[in-house]
Amino acid sequence: MPGRAIGRGMRQFLDFEKSVAELETKIGELRQVGRQDDGAGLDGLNIDEEITRLSEKADKQLRTLYEKLTPLQKVQVARHAQRPHALDYIKALTTEFTPLAGDRLFGDDEALVGGLARFRGEAVVVLGTERGSDTESRLRHNFGMARPEGYRKAQRLMRMAERFGLPILTFVDTAGAWPGIDAEARGQAEAIARSIETCLQVKVPLISTVIGEGGSGGAIAIAAGDRVLMLEHAIYSVISPEAAASILWRDPKMAPAAAEALKLTAQDLKKFGLIDRIVEEPIGGAQRLPEEAVARVGEAIAEELAIVKAIPAENLVTKRRERYLEMTRTA
Repeated sequence: MPGRAIGRGMRQFLDFEKSVAELETKIGELRQVGRQDDGAGLDGLNIDEEITRLSEKADKQLRTLYEKLTPLQKVQVARHAQRPHALDYIKALTTEFTPLAGDRLFGDDEALVGGLARFRGEAVVVLGTERGSDTESRLRHNFGMARPEGYRKAQRLMRMAERFGLPILTFVDTAGAWPGIDAEARGQAEAIARSIETCLQVKVPLISTVIGEGGSGGAIAIAAGDRVLMLEHAIYSVISPEAAASILWRDPKMAPAAAEALKLTAQDLKKFGLIDRIVEEPIGGAQRLPEEAVARVGEAIAEELAIVKAIPAENLVTKRRERYLEMTRTA
């Protein structure tokens, strides 16, 4: 698989992973002792055997935890800082990536990245909302929350893809569009609406993948495609559970109830027919084995793209529009 290795430093554990964190800390301590003692053992303890036993126990606990995640825990996993982000997927799954900047109207928005690339040898246009992986990059990418110029850049690149007959691949990972006064002054709502309209109009295949958090119009602006994929522990919702709890109950402690009511998990959305495919993540989430997660997404995109490319170009837009109209009829 082309691209660079994905890594975020020391593993970060979520609050519900405390038991696994304790076991993995113990395993790390034993490995350190083993290196110092050449594996000779400590107080009659065979270190290698103990590491194996604890590793098996940790794996079992991790599997058990992730088989019964609550919706709010899924939200935590989807937002995990060490999950692979849009640029990780683009750089790992494509070659010859050439970033393109600017909306030709106001400026460039680094929260929404995009450009030309080759996916498995085929020329494509790629787009994604990029959160950043450290303080500097998060500030530069505005935590993945795009302004109007970001969505207008997306429109420009999608139209360019249509002009040259290139499939479009999008990667969604955003809490939502930037809610600042500056964005509203430059026409945030119009930019999002036009971006959705462009998704529905372009006469080329459009495959979208929700890789983390799919928040509100900021997500659907680049996700109204022919096929929508979601990672197993990603979320996709009109509003965050915290915001919904504050609005509906005026109590942020009601976030678990809001997360349940919103039906924001990949499993719920697949059941309702709002997405097409769930991409299974490694045990413990994409953040534990990011290269494996990225590879699985690449396989899923390749399979779905082959299906969509078989649809005659003259029927593509009609089928896409009918797909979303049908959602409104059954909602």
